[in-house]
Amino acid sequence: MPIIQIQVLKGRSNEQIKNLIVDVTDAAVKNLFVKPEQVRVLVTEVEDTHWGAGGFTMNEIKSKAAQRK
Repeated sequence: MPIIQIQVLKGRSNEQIKNLIVDVTDAAVKNLFVKPEQVRVLVTEVEDTHWGAGGFTMNEIKSKAAQRK
């Protein structure tokens, strides 16, 4: 039974998360030769203040990008 964990930045719609779960499940079924009901997909939403890249939080990165516009 595959368990697939995905972390995304918070802010996506329930529909986007649902579509992601469907697509990932389909990929696991196709590539791992398992039944859809055997696939577990766990989506964890992370606050942009708790996700960093290059020493900056994603909140800071988004703020800097918005200032440049």
